[in-house]
Amino acid sequence: MTKEINRRKLLGMIGLAQRAGKLRTGEFSTEKSIKSGRSRLCIVASDASEATKKRFSDMCAYRKVPFMICESDKEELGHTAGRQMRASASVEDAGLARNIADLIEGGNVNEQ
Repeated sequence: MTKEINRRKLLGMIGLAQRAGKLRTGEFSTEKSIKSGRSRLCIVASDASEATKKRFSDMCAYRKVPFMICESDKEELGHTAGRQMRASASVEDAGLARNIADLIEGGNVNEQ
Protein backbone atom coordinates (compact mmCIF):
# COMPACT_ATOMS: atom_id res chain seq x y z
CA MET A 1 0.00 0.00 0.00
CA THR A 2 2.73 2.47 0.96
CA LYS A 3 4.64 1.58 -2.20
CA GLU A 4 1.60 2.44 -4.34
CA ILE A 5 1.11 5.76 -2.52
CA ASN A 6 4.78 6.67 -3.10
CA ARG A 7 4.43 5.70 -6.77
CA ARG A 8 1.41 7.97 -7.18
CA LYS A 9 3.22 10.83 -5.42
CA LEU A 10 6.22 10.27 -7.69
CA LEU A 11 4.10 10.44 -10.83
CA GLY A 12 2.36 13.54 -9.45
CA MET A 13 5.70 15.25 -8.83
CA ILE A 14 6.90 14.41 -12.35
CA GLY A 15 3.65 15.87 -13.71
CA LEU A 16 4.15 18.97 -11.57
CA ALA A 17 7.67 19.40 -12.95
CA GLN A 18 6.25 19.17 -16.47
CA ARG A 19 3.56 21.79 -15.77
CA ALA A 20 6.19 24.06 -14.22
CA GLY A 21 8.31 23.78 -17.36
CA LYS A 22 11.17 22.15 -15.47
CA LEU A 23 11.07 18.70 -17.09
CA ARG A 24 12.75 17.66 -20.32
CA THR A 25 11.75 14.28 -21.74
CA GLY A 26 13.10 12.09 -24.50
CA GLU A 27 16.67 11.09 -25.10
CA PHE A 28 17.69 14.14 -27.13
CA SER A 29 16.18 16.72 -24.75
CA THR A 30 17.45 14.89 -21.67
CA GLU A 31 20.97 14.71 -23.07
CA LYS A 32 20.88 18.40 -24.01
CA SER A 33 19.71 19.33 -20.49
CA ILE A 34 22.49 17.30 -18.85
CA LYS A 35 25.25 18.57 -21.12
CA SER A 36 24.14 22.20 -20.75
CA GLY A 37 24.38 21.97 -16.96
CA ARG A 38 20.67 22.64 -16.28
CA SER A 39 19.79 19.11 -15.15
CA ARG A 40 19.42 18.48 -11.41
CA LEU A 41 18.24 14.86 -11.75
CA CYS A 42 18.14 12.33 -14.58
CA ILE A 43 15.42 9.68 -14.52
CA VAL A 44 15.39 6.61 -16.76
CA ALA A 45 12.43 4.24 -17.13
CA SER A 46 12.79 0.73 -15.76
CA ASP A 47 12.21 -0.90 -19.16
CA ALA A 48 14.71 1.26 -21.03
CA SER A 49 17.45 -0.66 -22.81
CA GLU A 50 20.65 -1.44 -20.96
CA ALA A 51 22.52 0.71 -23.47
CA THR A 52 20.29 3.70 -22.67
CA LYS A 53 20.71 3.17 -18.93
CA LYS A 54 24.50 2.93 -19.27
CA ARG A 55 24.70 5.93 -21.59
CA PHE A 56 22.82 8.21 -19.21
CA SER A 57 24.50 6.76 -16.13
CA ASP A 58 27.94 7.48 -17.59
CA MET A 59 26.90 10.93 -18.83
CA CYS A 60 25.53 11.85 -15.40
CA ALA A 61 28.53 10.46 -13.51
CA TYR A 62 30.89 12.50 -15.67
CA ARG A 63 28.89 15.70 -15.10
CA LYS A 64 28.03 14.95 -11.44
CA VAL A 65 24.26 14.86 -12.04
CA PRO A 66 22.20 12.49 -9.85
CA PHE A 67 20.93 9.52 -11.88
CA MET A 68 18.03 7.26 -10.93
CA ILE A 69 16.08 4.43 -12.49
CA CYS A 70 12.41 4.67 -11.58
CA GLU A 71 9.93 1.81 -11.37
CA SER A 72 7.72 3.32 -14.07
CA ASP A 73 7.96 1.98 -17.59
CA LYS A 74 8.47 4.13 -20.70
CA GLU A 75 4.76 4.40 -21.40
CA GLU A 76 3.90 5.54 -17.87
CA LEU A 77 6.82 8.01 -17.72
CA GLY A 78 5.75 9.55 -21.02
CA HIS A 79 2.06 9.63 -20.10
CA THR A 80 2.86 11.40 -16.81
CA ALA A 81 4.71 14.08 -18.75
CA GLY A 82 1.82 14.45 -21.20
CA ARG A 83 3.70 12.77 -24.01
CA GLN A 84 3.95 9.36 -25.62
CA MET A 85 6.56 6.80 -24.57
CA ARG A 86 9.68 8.34 -23.05
CA ALA A 87 12.70 6.41 -21.80
CA SER A 88 14.37 9.32 -20.03
CA ALA A 89 13.64 12.63 -18.33
CA SER A 90 15.63 15.46 -16.81
CA VAL A 91 14.38 17.57 -13.91
CA GLU A 92 15.80 21.12 -14.03
CA ASP A 93 14.64 22.39 -10.62
CA ALA A 94 16.65 21.51 -7.51
CA GLY A 95 13.67 21.35 -5.14
CA LEU A 96 11.57 19.19 -7.43
CA ALA A 97 14.59 16.98 -8.15
CA ARG A 98 15.16 16.44 -4.42
CA ASN A 99 11.49 15.53 -3.84
CA ILE A 100 11.38 13.18 -6.82
CA ALA A 101 14.63 11.49 -5.78
CA ASP A 102 13.21 10.94 -2.27
CA LEU A 103 10.12 9.25 -3.73
CA ILE A 104 11.92 6.86 -6.06
CA GLU A 105 12.27 3.57 -4.24
CA GLY A 106 15.07 1.16 -5.00
CA GLY A 107 16.86 3.59 -7.32
CA ASN A 108 20.59 4.00 -7.33
CA VAL A 109 21.75 7.58 -6.97
CA ASN A 110 25.28 8.39 -8.01
CA GLU A 111 25.54 11.74 -6.25
CA GLN A 112 29.14 12.77 -5.85
